[in-house]
Amino acid sequence: MVKMSYTQSPHLTEKEIDDFLNSAKIARICTHNKDGTIHAVPVWFNYDKGEIIIGTPKASRRARNLRRNNNVTVLIDEVGSPTRGVIIYGKANMDDKIMDQDAHSIFSRYMSQEEARGYWKGLSELTEWMKVIVKPIHIASFDYGKDTQYLEATKKYIP
Repeated sequence: MVKMSYTQSPHLTEKEIDDFLNSAKIARICTHNKDGTIHAVPVWFNYDKGEIIIGTPKASRRARNLRRNNNVTVLIDEVGSPTRGVIIYGKANMDDKIMDQDAHSIFSRYMSQEEARGYWKGLSELTEWMKVIVKPIHIASFDYGKDTQYLEATKKYIP
């Protein structure tokens, strides 16, 4: 067996990271539970001026966790092969009320403007929401499509 000669796959460039975050659809936000375990949740998001913006119900576990400890990790990856993605380590700032404009910006990445308005109206009737702004402290990325060793090792066994 050939041992890998690295601990991390090749990185995305800054432009590739920016393009990736503007086109990716699902983020996984990881917060710290009271007992020290990690709570990971898939979320819709918006990427704006280098920050990740999400909305969350004020009473959700992730909101409670963030009030206690605002350190977060956000993983945004791509389904398929070769895998690529971005890991953001940062601090979450919370705004008690997510504004309509923020909700529309998030939802319009996934549906039409009209559907986004209706979607937000329905969700806002269910519960109170808050805005979470993740400010990156460190960004890591990976792109196995740039890894010739990985590609050669996997392709030789795929018909």
